[in-house]
This record gives sequence, C-alpha cells and structure tokens, in this order.
Amino acid sequence: MPEHGSPTVRRRRLGQELRRLRERADMTGDQVATRLGWSAAKISRIETARTSPRESDVEALLVIYMVDSRQRQELLALHRDATRKGWWEDYRDSLPKEYTTFLGLEAEATAARDWEPQVVPGLFQTEAYVRAMMESGQRSTLEAPGGVRSRIEVRMARQQAVLRVDNPLAISAVVEESVLLRRFGGNEVMREQLGRLIEVSELPNVELRILPLDAAHPINTGAFSHLKLPEFHDVVYLEALLGGRLVEDETIVYRYEVAFDYLETKALDVDDSRRLLEKTVRHWR
Repeated sequence: MPEHGSPTVRRRRLGQELRRLRERADMTGDQVATRLGWSAAKISRIETARTSPRESDVEALLVIYMVDSRQRQELLALHRDATRKGWWEDYRDSLPKEYTTFLGLEAEATAARDWEPQVVPGLFQTEAYVRAMMESGQRSTLEAPGGVRSRIEVRMARQQAVLRVDNPLAISAVVEESVLLRRFGGNEVMREQLGRLIEVSELPNVELRILPLDAAHPINTGAFSHLKLPEFHDVVYLEALLGGRLVEDETIVYRYEVAFDYLETKALDVDDSRRLLEKTVRHWR
C-alpha cells in the first residue's frame, strides 16, 4: 500500500468487506436492518462508503455476521484508519463532493494518466498560474474571491501530497500544445509555468508528452484523469466548469483507458516534448 494511503479508499474497503460478510451470512440488507432496528438505506450507505459508520455500528454488524476475534480486530483497525482525516478534509466545505472523493482515491492510487487539452494539469501548475487561471474563471462563474484563495491552497497542498513524498505517484500526462500558448497572467507567469513543466518532465515518476497542434486529434473529450487503484477497479474523473464527475463503470473507464493509449501514440515522446517546451518558453519573452 502506498505510504500516502487514503481514508477514502479504506472506507470503501471496509464497506466492501462488510458486504462480503453479509452475503457470506446469506442475509439481505433488509434482514440486517430489521435485526438492528436500522433502515435498509443505512446498510447500503455503509457498504457503498457513502457514509462513515460509527465503531459501534461496525461492532453490531460483526456480531450478526458471527465474525471471529481475529477478523473482528482487523476490521475495527480498518475502521479506525478509515475515520482518520486526509489532507483534503480541511478543504471539504469549499470543494465539490466528487472532487474530494477523487482526491481521496488519488492518495492511494498507484498510477495516474491525465489528458489536458485546455490548461496545465493541476499537479504541475505554479501558484501564479493557478491564481491567474482562477481569477479569470471567477469573472465567468462569479466565484467569490475567498473561494479562489481556498482553491489555490488546495492545488498547492495537492502537489505537496502527491509529488513531494517518498513514494510519489507515477504520472503519465498528455498535454495539447495549445495549452503552452494559452495566456493566463503575463509573460512572466507563462515563462515560469513552462519552466515548471520542464522541471517536472525530468522527474523519474513523471512522463510528460505534448500533443502537437498539427497532430491528428484522436478523441473529442475534455480533460480527464484515469487512476489505477490497488484492490479496486480503476476510476476516471471528468473535469467540468463547476466541479466534475467521477466515473466508476468499468466498461466506460476502459474506453477512457483506450483513448489515453491512443493519445500517447499521437503525442511527441518525452524527449521531443521537453524540447518543444524549451522552444516555447521563448514565445513568452
């Protein structure tokens, strides 16, 4: 398990295990709910990790499922881990629910594959670029200034948590060349941002490819991030103007995986991409 493990994933793992135990006991959610005086909806929310159960709730379920002492201690330990706060929890009130779930999954992912046709991927953005981008977005979405500040803090905290750890996430990113030419802020902001892209392209855990403007554009979709997760099926996060959407349907996720594979074949390799970045920096002098 990655050292930057996630309570979001552990909540899912706990719910998955409780469902397995219920099915092993040959009981329906309605039957368990009746035994405990709960609603069937509560059982469902626990098993699908839409709510975090109290320890007493977990203990009550384990009694009904006749779990032995060793497994009981393991599951209660998992529950304690699942109730710990992730770094993103401090910003939960200012972030869309789907995005906070994505951050929790990213914290325990083994690899991420990002396609970005409009802006620099969030993990590689400088603070000045983030500010310029969000202030521009504020004018179009009427977001309060305080919301912009909070989102900048989240972006910087995410980079610290994902890139600057002992066991960083393996990241493959394809960025459309137009992103390098799309202005946010002044020339200095853009020069600094492209310099950051050059720096991150040299990290051992990052593969950064540029899709040239004159390349065949193989897919018609906005930005997305595909996460590979241990013990769970992969997920895709689709970005949108006011939040985003988490996709977990395995068939749809697979189609995004294939789309990213195809994007990589049309993009420059990592060395040519770095040379294009170095050349484009001169555009912003």
